[in-house]
Amino acid sequence: MMGLLGYVIPFAVALGVLILFHELGHYLVARWCGVKVLRFSLGFGRPLLMYRAGADATEWVLAAFPLGGYVKMLDEREGEVAEAELPRAFSRQSVWRRFAIVAAGPLANLLLAVVIFWGVGMAGSQELRPVLSPQGTDTPAARAGVAQRDLVLTINDEAVQSWKDLRWAILRAALNQREVVLRVRTLEGNEALRRLDLSDFSLDAAGVDPIAKIGLRPWFPPFPAIVDKLEEGAAAQAGLLVGDHIIAVDGEPVESWGEVVEIVQASAGQARAFTVRRDGRELNFTVTPADVVENDKHIGRIGVWPRKPEGAQDLFGEVRYGFGDAFTHAVRQTWEMSVVTVQAIGQMIVGKVSVKNISGPITIADFAGQSARLGFAHYLSYLAIISISLGVLNLFPVPVLDGGHLLYYAAEIVKGGPLPERVQEIGQQIGLALLLMLMVLAVYNDINRLVSG
Repeated sequence: MMGLLGYVIPFAVALGVLILFHELGHYLVARWCGVKVLRFSLGFGRPLLMYRAGADATEWVLAAFPLGGYVKMLDEREGEVAEAELPRAFSRQSVWRRFAIVAAGPLANLLLAVVIFWGVGMAGSQELRPVLSPQGTDTPAARAGVAQRDLVLTINDEAVQSWKDLRWAILRAALNQREVVLRVRTLEGNEALRRLDLSDFSLDAAGVDPIAKIGLRPWFPPFPAIVDKLEEGAAAQAGLLVGDHIIAVDGEPVESWGEVVEIVQASAGQARAFTVRRDGRELNFTVTPADVVENDKHIGRIGVWPRKPEGAQDLFGEVRYGFGDAFTHAVRQTWEMSVVTVQAIGQMIVGKVSVKNISGPITIADFAGQSARLGFAHYLSYLAIISISLGVLNLFPVPVLDGGHLLYYAAEIVKGGPLPERVQEIGQQIGLALLLMLMVLAVYNDINRLVSG
């Protein structure tokens, strides 16, 4: 139960924050334009909590169905409006004011991402350094001559400070199918260039890590198979203790923590015989890894952490920016992630990225729980990324989304008058159908990941 709450609570908090900021964008600009707001609702359906406040007696509502929200404004199209209040009706505002009110929601999500990245950048965070471990023999990384423990300094002449920076820089280039030039410092201390040809790159399969497909993994030193930390889980229940040295599983010797992880992850729900050395004695325990879903796959987990080898601390470094640099970095990061989101959707439309990569609430909740376990800074970064996705998707010109309304207003500006009501109604119906199909696909993908692992 506690494990489930570890996913549900971070997801619920993230969802609430994102919806709140989105709707606040609409609300604040509507009030600034003099429009009367009748209701501010977090969620849809029957109100669970409601109170009225302000000169307009605006209803502040927490509703039963939490996947969204809305701001209801005074509008002639939704009922009679007293003549004295007509100037405050949304429908009576100029097209530019209506445009601003509708655009404010998605822009509030993008602004939230900037603020989060800005704060995280100034506070600083421990990030994995961009040290490479090439995988496979027929990959762009292998063909480029990437070597073990190459430290990436720049990508296409842009400075790289962390593995996260590396992932985003390569992903942007991969979606554009262009060459990536890595300037690296080799293990011998020399600088070299590695040229990755991504002209044929595509993500036509679901659940594939694009960086791994290119043939890149972060480098880690061999960790000894010694338990350094235990959390509630199968290992603790079986009787393992901190300091135990795992020397065999099912009678097969293990030399490193990586071997233990590989066995455990492949043994979800299957009992395994662990042999450990404790205080000079060899002891045997039966451990049954829990079956969990992580990164769209069923894996085993026993709730143990390894003792770090000497020098492991050098794998991480603090990334921190000053006030101005943090703001510049936050704006650039938000912009680049927005562009990547648009490019990825475009690649899905033309079939170069599988629609199976679309995630629904189950996968998003999974990522929320994982990021929360990694620490507050990681959780905030996750929140910023989801906020960007929400903002960008809402700007797509699909009727029923904010972007669809903006499309209508743009047509009104060009035409010199609003589109016929019938045209708008048909557009709304098409947009609603598309949105429902997208939601069904996302939930189907979530369930398929859970079932197939």
